[in-house]
Amino acid sequence: MTRLPKIDIKDYNYDLPEERIAQYPVQERDRSKLLLYNKGSISADTFTNIANHLPSDSLLVFNNTKVIRARLLFKKLTGAAIEILCLEPLLPADYEQSFSSVNPVEWKCIIGNLKKWKSGSLTSGFLFNGKLHELKAEKVKSEGEAWRIRFSWENEGIAFSEVTEAAGHIPLPPYVKREDEAGDNIRYQTVYSRIRGSVAAPTAGLHFTNDVLTSINNKGIKTVELTLHIGAGTFKPVKTNDISKHEMHCEHFFVTSELVETLLSFRGRTIAIGTTSVRTLESLYWLGVRLINNPDGCSELNVGQWDPYYEKNDIPLQDSFEALLKCTKKRGTGFIHGSTTLMIVPGYRFRVISGMVTNFHQPGSSLLLMVSAFTGDDWKKIYCHALTNGFRFLSFGDTSLLIR
Repeated sequence: MTRLPKIDIKDYNYDLPEERIAQYPVQERDRSKLLLYNKGSISADTFTNIANHLPSDSLLVFNNTKVIRARLLFKKLTGAAIEILCLEPLLPADYEQSFSSVNPVEWKCIIGNLKKWKSGSLTSGFLFNGKLHELKAEKVKSEGEAWRIRFSWENEGIAFSEVTEAAGHIPLPPYVKREDEAGDNIRYQTVYSRIRGSVAAPTAGLHFTNDVLTSINNKGIKTVELTLHIGAGTFKPVKTNDISKHEMHCEHFFVTSELVETLLSFRGRTIAIGTTSVRTLESLYWLGVRLINNPDGCSELNVGQWDPYYEKNDIPLQDSFEALLKCTKKRGTGFIHGSTTLMIVPGYRFRVISGMVTNFHQPGSSLLLMVSAFTGDDWKKIYCHALTNGFRFLSFGDTSLLIR
């Protein structure tokens, strides 16, 4: 049993000039720069050549979540602008049931300019099939720092997914200082996105094209998918010097039993495409540990923020994943739906991954802490190299392949 390491977030700050934060992606996805970190050595290439740098015994794990048009804009009669950002469904709580619903739905939301919305409902018009419709939003109750919002519209067989497609906007990251544009519908989405639910893109995946995926396949490298719906909390800064006081955001993930079986039998190197895939894969291990310690806990599959630092942690990966498979068989679902608030910080011992593809993250962020947990103090060398060699940072920026 380990204890939570003492971490001063000030040690994970660096100077990121405003002009290095990419406001747009490069013209062609796979023409971004690729920093290569392998056993302490740093070099660079173009992303289109990533297959040349992947170990032949790799298993690549992609997050196939799809960004939804989650920003809904309203105006009060006074002219005050109110923005509602949909985070996750509450009624119905299932993503697909909510998206397919033609009846009112309730979502957990963040409200922009809340002080201007004291009471009453908000309405906004949207065009669907050439006809003007009205979307209504009502506050139900507060949900911590967020709100439960009830959305309703004239039925006419229109699903909520069609409402958001017609009325909503792509939720660009807060450090992208521009309004969303038509091109963002495609470029702030991976080419393999399939499962609707995220309010932020798994940005390491934005660099992949069908040609790159073909080159990876031609090399005989295996690829698999999981789903983790990314919430707005991914941008939440670590504001406290004492890391134990930072409250990590919760995200929901979906993993098939076939993926767990693949991970269980695979003998090569598992490489996560993006920090969201890292978080999901490592959370799977801790779910299995929890099931071993509590075999009756199959109904609630969630990983706490600090579980790895206090749980018994010498359980073999194989035992953990076998416990997960036993749980899925018991439930008869064929998949695992869980949630995680796992925070990976320096001192964490990775159980599943041996490599990751990831963009360059904000100073003092939980994502930078994850990179540091994987590379140790070499994160400073990596980021120094990127800064001095013209790499672009954050969501629309360049990326890196980290292997150890």
